[in-house]
Amino acid sequence: MHRIFLLVLIILLSYNNTLKACTIFSCSRGGESFVAANEDDVTPFTRIWYNPPTKDRYGSVCFGAPDMQAAAAMNEHGLFYDFAAANYDLSKLNLKNPYKGDLMWEILGKCKTVKEAMVILKKYDYAISAKALLADKEGNSIVITPGGIIEKNGDFQVNSNCNMINGKLSCRRPDIANEMLSSSKENNIDFLKNILDKTHQEGELNTLYSTICDLKKGIIYVYLFHDYNTVYKIDLKSELKKGYHIENLADHFPIPFAYEIFFKNHSLYLKESIFQEMQDKGIEGTIDRYIAESAQADPKNKNLDPALLEVALQLIKYSWNEHNNGAMWDYWFSKSNGYDIQPYQDARLTSAEKLLKYLSAKEEKDLKLRNFMYEISGFINFTQGNKSRAKELYQKAITNPDEAYPVTLLRGKEMLSRLPR
Repeated sequence: MHRIFLLVLIILLSYNNTLKACTIFSCSRGGESFVAANEDDVTPFTRIWYNPPTKDRYGSVCFGAPDMQAAAAMNEHGLFYDFAAANYDLSKLNLKNPYKGDLMWEILGKCKTVKEAMVILKKYDYAISAKALLADKEGNSIVITPGGIIEKNGDFQVNSNCNMINGKLSCRRPDIANEMLSSSKENNIDFLKNILDKTHQEGELNTLYSTICDLKKGIIYVYLFHDYNTVYKIDLKSELKKGYHIENLADHFPIPFAYEIFFKNHSLYLKESIFQEMQDKGIEGTIDRYIAESAQADPKNKNLDPALLEVALQLIKYSWNEHNNGAMWDYWFSKSNGYDIQPYQDARLTSAEKLLKYLSAKEEKDLKLRNFMYEISGFINFTQGNKSRAKELYQKAITNPDEAYPVTLLRGKEMLSRLPR
């Protein structure tokens, strides 16, 4: 199978937090509480998903990449968080009680204010190599890091990330935001939008989208690809009434030429095109068509099989996200609680297994990749309650450790320890 996919796969399996460079800031003045952010990254195809309230969690909206890991989120009570990548070496920190799952996701679902979140943050260590800005509608905000919590000093707070070179920041984004916020008493959409414009990025790393959140009103203003003249307005209360749903952020905008070129040249474009075809024309018919094309002696597109594998994984991520109130697929990121699987049935999982069965039977050269597909098929069977078949697949995946990715060995051993002997 195409070697480029293997590189992408290794990268995906090696990180458990969203890696990006962003500019995020809170501002509370004149009775208004806002948070604004530029989300800078290399992967387009941003998703928005809405999670209605349950008896255990507050309702929320999330923004993130196709992996369905929330990069930024706001709940129905105006509590917001957003990450900026950082280079903390967690192994060098004295983290005595790290949370076993996604700590910020737990806070989003259980807390209304920064004060309530502090109770959880005092109980657990923040074991994420990123800085998170947490803000509420009362005007409070903090920046959370593995090394400690930074409280807001004044009526605004900036969370950004730039590398240090000779003791100085390598970019001026945080300086620009601080200068503009400190030199003005304004606090409105146009003012905040101007700061986002002044701090956006273009080039190898792009500002994919930007948001301004009115935490008191539950309104979010969204801008695509650093175009601050076209806005998509989200009323969170209204959206939550529609029930759980996922959207492609870009579908709410006229697509500018620069953004079209950007996403069409991305390595995930073929996978995204196939996945969209599934949404438009039906999953099973689309899968059958592409399997037939792949089975030809000389398929039209040499990148098709890696794209079909990505499609299978996307089906699982969508399924898991919906059945777990909007949470990321913790198993994929090898989180401790990712193995605590409550079985459920979903046709998308069956479709994903169909793709994996075809691709694993076809893969004869790369045994690690084939065993990875056995592992994921084992997860699907376990999730759908077929434990005997899950056990067979997990055993196949890790029988020969030299022919398995380290993450497949890790997850396979853990899952087999939970299955009947």
